[in-house]
Amino acid sequence: MRIVIAEDDPLLREGLALLLRAESLDVVATAATPDAFLAAIDDYEPDVAIVDVRMPPTHSDEGIVAAVEARRRQPGLAVLVLSAYVEQAFATELLAYGGAGLGYLLKERVGRVEEFLAALHRVAAGGTAIDPEVVAQLLARTRADPRLDRLSPREVDVLAVMAEGLGNSAIAERLFITEGAVHKHIRSIFSKLDLAPTDRADRRVTAVLRYVDDAQRRA
Repeated sequence: MRIVIAEDDPLLREGLALLLRAESLDVVATAATPDAFLAAIDDYEPDVAIVDVRMPPTHSDEGIVAAVEARRRQPGLAVLVLSAYVEQAFATELLAYGGAGLGYLLKERVGRVEEFLAALHRVAAGGTAIDPEVVAQLLARTRADPRLDRLSPREVDVLAVMAEGLGNSAIAERLFITEGAVHKHIRSIFSKLDLAPTDRADRRVTAVLRYVDDAQRRA
């Protein structure tokens, strides 16, 4: 797995590089600015880009803009975005370009090494990894939508974990229910949200996140 890191904080940038190299992952370049990041994308054609949301010169949305541009230049590039805070507008802006091979994590998640590495590998494999706190806030802001009101409390729990990018067995383990119950809840969720069910985890999560994004825009 070839990785480029875009992070203006030198301690976090080098810390991430050391962590990933210790896991025998190939960090081919690090960058402190969006321009340097995009140049590295062109030069190295990595499999995954890890990108900070807020980068120079204004420390607003440069990281998101650069991530979108990187995906345009290299279709299929997996992108894992890191943010210090839950920034819903940035999360939905990134997800609007398609959920496959995308992740959005809070920086505090990096300190939980196993969770961070699992998210990175999931994104690299074409899946989705959305921070649980981001999912919770997106769902909280959209509960006024009547379609979400159709869901039972347990179905909301399943939807939230599913939107993080976890598969059925991981959802069952997280919620202490059987995989059969998870499958039943997911079928019901898709039916109630007027979404076509699918057996592929990345596609189903993308569909749910797009629904949540649409509901947020109309809220």
